Amino acid sequence: MNKAVFENGNVRSNCPDCGGAITTFEFKRADGGEYGTVERTESAGTRSGATIRALYTLMKCAGCGRAGLAKLKSTRNYLDSQLEWFFPASSGPSNLPSDVPEGIKEEFKEASTCMAFGAYRAASALYRSCIEKVLKGSGYTSGDMKSKIDLAAKDGVITESRRLRAHEEIRVLGNDVLHDEWRKVLEEEAISAQEYSLRIIEDFYDHRESVLKVLKEKGKLLSQ
Repeated sequence: MNKAVFENGNVRSNCPDCGGAITTFEFKRADGGEYGTVERTESAGTRSGATIRALYTLMKCAGCGRAGLAKLKSTRNYLDSQLEWFFPASSGPSNLPSDVPEGIKEEFKEASTCMAFGAYRAASALYRSCIEKVLKGSGYTSGDMKSKIDLAAKDGVITESRRLRAHEEIRVLGNDVLHDEWRKVLEEEAISAQEYSLRIIEDFYDHRESVLKVLKEKGKLLSQ
């Protein structure tokens, strides 16, 4: 997951309308004027005596022209501001294999949107749901999620290393969110869930024909 970066008055971030590519959102128009900023005082009387200002600055993607909005904190001039948040938020990888069913693509996208806004519990639950749908859609319909993952590894669709990651980084974390007492999910935990969910989706769909061949040999009843 890439974080938005404020540099030289602009923001470098993923752009959803550029296929998730990292682009520059510019605060100045081609004629040198600015798109516009709304300013308000956040607080005053800091140790340095400086007033903290919140700047809500409109920006434009240099690639596709999509609008962006940055909230900046400033005690001096605009170029020395600190970025508090940016929209559209960075949401991580979006280029899933072309054969991935639309429902799984949309769920993965929604999970990554949760990531972008720091909703790590929601993201973790959705990544778990993505992988369960991948397994069910490939014929692993019996038993709990643990047994489905184990059987996919036994069949050779995923490696032993991926099996362990699927349990440790995705299934167990998702179960904690869905079934256990509330606890904070850390950013690094959610990033791991995102990363290994993507890897497993790729295992099943990057070379779908070869996976289908294995599944047919193992007698799986495919939903597609």
